[in-house]
Amino acid sequence: MGNRKDDISVTDEPQKTYTLIGTDKRPYVSKTPGTYGGHRKTKVYGQMDCSSAIRALNKGGYVKNRVFFADEPIAIAAGFRPCAVCLPEKYAIWKRQNV
Repeated sequence: MGNRKDDISVTDEPQKTYTLIGTDKRPYVSKTPGTYGGHRKTKVYGQMDCSSAIRALNKGGYVKNRVFFADEPIAIAAGFRPCAVCLPEKYAIWKRQNV
């Protein structure tokens, strides 16, 4: 019974991993994708479907500076600010606090 072929669950496919940025601003490997994206040079984070980020990605130069975060508190702890386009309320709060 224990030697039956259908008793074994083996896959030859490598498990997908994602590189995210932690609160220490260093990359780490995760088995789950990030929920927020950001731009390393401008220190802006936003939603994965942000229209401004999508436009920048389509132009090409943005890709090499693209980073990902597991969640919003990690993006903030890493020193990134909210995007004014996709997170306008959070950006307004950030701006009032950082004038």
